Amino acid sequence: MNYLIRRLAAFPLVLIGVSIVVFIAIRLVPGDAITAMLGTEAGLLTPQQRSSLAAYFGIDQPWPVQYWRWFTGLFSGDLGISVTYGKPVLAVILERFPLTLELALLSMLIALAIGVPAGVFAATRNERPADLGVRVAAMIGQSTPSFVVGLVLIYILSAGFGVLPTMGAFTPLWQDPLQNLGQMILPAVTLGCAFAASVTRVSRSAMLDVLSDDYVRTARAKGAPERSVIWRHALPNALVPVVTLSGIEFGYLLGGAVIVEQIYALPGLGRMVLEAILQRDYALVQGSVLFIALNFMIVNLLVDLAYVALDPRIRLEGR
Repeated sequence: MNYLIRRLAAFPLVLIGVSIVVFIAIRLVPGDAITAMLGTEAGLLTPQQRSSLAAYFGIDQPWPVQYWRWFTGLFSGDLGISVTYGKPVLAVILERFPLTLELALLSMLIALAIGVPAGVFAATRNERPADLGVRVAAMIGQSTPSFVVGLVLIYILSAGFGVLPTMGAFTPLWQDPLQNLGQMILPAVTLGCAFAASVTRVSRSAMLDVLSDDYVRTARAKGAPERSVIWRHALPNALVPVVTLSGIEFGYLLGGAVIVEQIYALPGLGRMVLEAILQRDYALVQGSVLFIALNFMIVNLLVDLAYVALDPRIRLEGR
């Protein structure tokens, strides 16, 4: 409990630090929000019109004043007004986040469904041809960029089967689950395959360490079936590093898979942040990064709590 309280107490300090860094960083990018929003038409504005727009979006004051206004608004859930969308930043983020969350969950399920069994399979056949094949496949998967995997999958579908992935207007899961799955499965496979390679290597290494422990040899000496030794005794203890890797990767995925969202034209959080940076949408960038940082900290906290469920020998109070 003390560990949990300390971690929760650190959340505000981390978020304040993140907010200051992103506030300064986005304003160091050349250009301003009004020019990025209007393009060449910005040159047609009169000084009074430009001043009015700057005042409306809150960028007419010195940086410390802008930051203080934005920071104090956080306590009431006001993250500012998006220049790009013309509505509250929090509303824009909450519109995009469900897609990113679904993509992250599907990618994670695919990665674990492939990576953990492959790692166990390789570890139980250590230094045999099957183990070498899994290791080579994992190395290739880990070295291949996700955009290459995505383009190859699109090419295979179009050239081999004469179909293209479903793009266009995104359909939420609660409206039409089948159509939603048709839009999400290929991006999820693209991300999941790349992550599965990392899971395979980590789970194989962890299983090799666990299989040499005394309690595994004892279970075998007592005549326990090999399947029970592997999946019941060894695997739960080998999952601790896998959980660590999964938590870190899931936190990154919640930040948005920018390249994959661009390839498949998905209106997710990562693509939105990229567009906000290009448009110098200060409020949207600040709010999005703060939201992503909060998600990442929550995921890391849940990962630490999961350690105890997987291995009762771990005591968080002593960490």
